[in-house]
Amino acid sequence: MVRKSGLVLFIICFGLFNLSPFLEQYSLNRDNLEKIMTDPAGKLFSEEAGNIFDKVYPTTFSLIRDINTIFEQVNEKQLKRYGITPEEVEALVSTSEELTFSFALLDKIYPGEGEINTFKKQRFKDFGNWLEGQAFSTSDEMVDALWGVAETIRTWGIINVHGFDRYKQKSLRYEMVRSASQGPVSSNPLLFFMLCFGLGTLGALLYILPVIKTLPGIKNNGVFLRSHSSRGWLGILLGSWLIAFYIVLYFYHEYMTTWIIMVDPVSFFLKKSEASQFFLYGVLYTLAVLVMGLRMIIKYRHSNYQLFRTASVMFFQLGFAFLIPEILLRLNKPYFDFKNIWPLDYDFFFDYELDNMLASGGLGIFMLGWGIALILIGVPIFTYFFGKRWYCSWVCGCGGLAETLGDPFRQLSDKRLKAWKIERIIIHFVLFFAIVMTAGVLYTWFTGQGNVFGVVSTYTVREIYGLLIGSAFAGVVGTGFYPLMGNRVWCRFGCPLAAYLGIVQRFKSRFRITTNGGQCISCGNCSTYCEMGIDVRWYAQRGQNIVRASCVGCGVCSSVCPRGVLKLETKEERGRIH
Repeated sequence: MVRKSGLVLFIICFGLFNLSPFLEQYSLNRDNLEKIMTDPAGKLFSEEAGNIFDKVYPTTFSLIRDINTIFEQVNEKQLKRYGITPEEVEALVSTSEELTFSFALLDKIYPGEGEINTFKKQRFKDFGNWLEGQAFSTSDEMVDALWGVAETIRTWGIINVHGFDRYKQKSLRYEMVRSASQGPVSSNPLLFFMLCFGLGTLGALLYILPVIKTLPGIKNNGVFLRSHSSRGWLGILLGSWLIAFYIVLYFYHEYMTTWIIMVDPVSFFLKKSEASQFFLYGVLYTLAVLVMGLRMIIKYRHSNYQLFRTASVMFFQLGFAFLIPEILLRLNKPYFDFKNIWPLDYDFFFDYELDNMLASGGLGIFMLGWGIALILIGVPIFTYFFGKRWYCSWVCGCGGLAETLGDPFRQLSDKRLKAWKIERIIIHFVLFFAIVMTAGVLYTWFTGQGNVFGVVSTYTVREIYGLLIGSAFAGVVGTGFYPLMGNRVWCRFGCPLAAYLGIVQRFKSRFRITTNGGQCISCGNCSTYCEMGIDVRWYAQRGQNIVRASCVGCGVCSSVCPRGVLKLETKEERGRIH
């Protein structure tokens, strides 16, 4: 009865959480807009936005639609105002001597020091510096070259300065929606936080805690028959919600403004500022690890190793990944997760991160040194003594979520040989991609040059990596696919740090899982529950030690073995089986 009550309470709170954005109305006024937009483009926006001021919108969708329309109108006006026209290109050609381009021509076509003419001359020099002294055989050839520069300026050199590029739009959309929010949630964020997060957590605990009355030990009680853990309709529904959540979080966070407002009280308590979408994510992430961590502790309470590692990931997520970085912000220090390691922390060497740390005095220098020391010293030493489990199963936030929230889905990991072959290719490609991207980032930071060999833009490479790997793979697929492909999709196929740790573990580590083949009864529990897709039973039947680059040392195979065949040990190398 207690468990059913807890489940009902959780479902009600989860439903309220999802419906809460529709409880709000939205009305944008001129005063709030002027506080958000202070540059000249903002004034143009205000002029175009006269028809939406003080209009009441029932949803964010209709408000954002009108905001996007105004962005487009302002951008089009700025493109016409600052763009290079065909007539100006023809004038440059006709004014040139012997069809040879010189920047001196710009002063003839754009005389004086007016704001628009000065901008056009500077943009031409920025994007067409290769034209200086260039001679052309025909006027058409020169027109094509100059028009190509004009088109480049139109695409890259106007909107980002005098209009609203996609990054600015994304930020401003959220700020406008937040300032326009009116309703019960924005008026009583603490109340809704307690209703959705507080009572939801209570409901989850009421559902989980009574299990402690049962006998300890793993029971195969229909794990492949339950809809949520066997790719049934409930699992597909949950996976779809997680995928949608991550897509909105990374790319359209203005649509989750109501949820962000809910966690404002927690944000103000920790760092005295409004919450962001990633603070909301941190709250949800930490609650998931803590609540589902208690479930792990109860489920695996017969194993001291499982108790230790579950308590470890709960501690590191709460303290190092959530509380400490937020408190650092409150103290006006750089946001820093001391347990995050490059290349998982792929933006560690980005220019703004390095500049921020170097500008923060002794603490910033310590952060930089700490991060580099973990990469070059910490990883090899700890992996040698403990295997990659020291990070992937004891410390890592991604691993912590996989082991707690993702535990009900671990049996869905693909065990086929084909999956292992694909895994090796993809994960090492991501590591290579991360190394190349970081090399480009450091090249730009040291030299100030945004292009390598004048061809490849380091900014484009890191943007592609952040989009495809940092957002889509790690978040949307990595967590959203828990109910579809198991709980370690990201760790198996995408995590570049797991690849780095795996290389060390594969070739130089004392860690392995030892087997006693004479005791194996081929029940298959070990292989079924291996989240990394390793056919553990194959090794156990032969009495062979398991030393695999992919093994994260979670120890669940040992915990579910009814005969004690498997043990996690650290030994000197002897007869490794790879």
